[in-house]
Amino acid sequence: MSHNNSNQMKECLSQTSNSGHTVDHSSRGESRNHSLDPAGKEATSQTASCETRGKMNITMPTSSEKKGEGGGEKTGPSVDNAEKGAKNPASDEHRDKNSSSHSAYENSRASNQPSRSEPMDTSDSSSSVTRPKPVIVLGPTYPIRNLKTMEHCSELNQPIPMKGHTVLIDTSCFRSGLIVPHEGKHVWDPYHVKLPHLYLASQQKSRASLSRWDATCEALHKLTKGNFSIGDIQTAIMSYNSSNKDRWTFDAFHYYGQRVHAMDNNLHLVIPKMVKLALELPALIKRPIPLLRQQQTQGITMTQQQISCLLANAFFCTFPHRNDTSPGSEYANYPTINFSSLFDSRSDPVKAALQAEKLRAIFHYFNTVTNESPHQDAAAKPDGLVTFERICIPPSQLPNWTNQKESLRNLHISSNGSIENEGTGMLQVDFASKYIGGGVLKSGLVQEEILFLMSPELIVARLFTEKLADNECLKITGPQMYSITSGYSKGFSWVGPYNDQVKRDTWKRRYRQIVAIDALDFKNPKEQYTKENIKRELNKAYVGFHGYPKTAIATGNWGCGAFKGDPKLKALIQLMAAAVADRDLAYFTFGNEHLAYEVQRMHEILSQNRVTVDKLYKLLKDYSGHYAREHNSPKDLYRFIREKIGHKESLL
Repeated sequence: MSHNNSNQMKECLSQTSNSGHTVDHSSRGESRNHSLDPAGKEATSQTASCETRGKMNITMPTSSEKKGEGGGEKTGPSVDNAEKGAKNPASDEHRDKNSSSHSAYENSRASNQPSRSEPMDTSDSSSSVTRPKPVIVLGPTYPIRNLKTMEHCSELNQPIPMKGHTVLIDTSCFRSGLIVPHEGKHVWDPYHVKLPHLYLASQQKSRASLSRWDATCEALHKLTKGNFSIGDIQTAIMSYNSSNKDRWTFDAFHYYGQRVHAMDNNLHLVIPKMVKLALELPALIKRPIPLLRQQQTQGITMTQQQISCLLANAFFCTFPHRNDTSPGSEYANYPTINFSSLFDSRSDPVKAALQAEKLRAIFHYFNTVTNESPHQDAAAKPDGLVTFERICIPPSQLPNWTNQKESLRNLHISSNGSIENEGTGMLQVDFASKYIGGGVLKSGLVQEEILFLMSPELIVARLFTEKLADNECLKITGPQMYSITSGYSKGFSWVGPYNDQVKRDTWKRRYRQIVAIDALDFKNPKEQYTKENIKRELNKAYVGFHGYPKTAIATGNWGCGAFKGDPKLKALIQLMAAAVADRDLAYFTFGNEHLAYEVQRMHEILSQNRVTVDKLYKLLKDYSGHYAREHNSPKDLYRFIREKIGHKESLL
């Protein structure tokens, strides 16, 4: 936060005491793609692309070779090859039998890697007889350099009024170059975040006793003086969370101290700074933070420093009323926010090791945001803003898919590259849990959790975002990337710092926009081909894709791992939603070359035959009927579509 002289600040405040507080979303700047390999090898940005192949010969695998094939939801900024992550099987190893109702849901997402329990044959052959392998010519994909990114959006120069948008800074001061908390009157009610320093005095056992916030300050101040251990941090946290003494353990945190901390050796420096940051809460947050509740379109814009303060409080588990998410409790419909679950691995050494790697990412984040060195790279300094928007589209305003005449838009598809790197400046899809962040504060390590560890500012959304309904999404504009990671699921590790050079808009938000959309979890994969479920996924994708700015969408195999989605169906669904939302698509299959070929070929066939969204929707409904009748041996979806539109493949 800017700290100019007090006279300048007072003058600014006096000039703006009656100003409005709607965010002006006008923005301009440019985004960049960056190498993410610390050794300078450009691990993901320089790999071969379909775009550069021109025409090439591709050998079709037999049906037996393709058994079990599907794209794992591999995260992007990683120094590992994407295919390495795809070898890790789905796992529910972090399920906590004593957890709350929605924690069980979070943990069921332990891996969105391809399911091996019921492999799906995506071949065109209904016979197990090996056929001659035809040589098929694959043309070039649409060039990614031609896709629209945030730097190309002229509408960012215009203010975008948003009803129900809460801004935690004084916007008039901001236009004058100062970042000053917006003054307001705090409330304690079911519609706003219950901040720890506002804990009701009526909750105190006696007037003589310290308030919970005073007790918190007293306990945490001890961590700023002299030497302290992880045991001392545990003691401090438990001193104001005594009701959880029989439920919370810190074995993962102790594992970090014993096995991992020696590599970073930074706790003695970062913990005191985190304490100072956490206790600045009353000075940094001066107006109520609304809860982003179901069926309401609302937005919150706050500074990166305010976010870091809230996350420091989450680390020290100061938020009241947020430790019980059992059915019927006040926050049963919200994710957890206090970090107690990240410290606790239930004495499982595998979980402890993974959570220790998560802690490395978290401590690096706090080390960065509390860095006051004059030598810090100004471009990477976390001194901007971030916007969180819950978007709800009433059912009556969702598309009538039987009457959408749009043609499919441009498609860039590649088995190489990533959403987070090559998709810089586009609308990046978070393969989300309906409880935002999924298992990030436990041992979950799939696409969403890894994304939230690379950019921990996203974690603060758990503080105020209620469970997503079928017609809702969460869109985050401006988060900063802090870390490079490697691996996936049980192979995950923190690698090192990421120096984020992505430029900012006029509201000092990074040209990075992420949309969280939750796919259906198909316990039985056959259920995804029903008309109802196809329509649900179309609506969910559209809710995430619609709106401004009209950048391209960077996505992949959404819901195709542990949720058992068919990547070929999900690709069509996303293409249809993108067409109605008037956006192009960049699709990354994360090492699955055959899937990239299949989807590109189908897109070309549909485009050549002028199959519009409504016609494709009818074909999907027809396939739903076919699948219901022939569920024991249904045709491959893409073969079914080709036959229906009369497209014949040449074997020459």
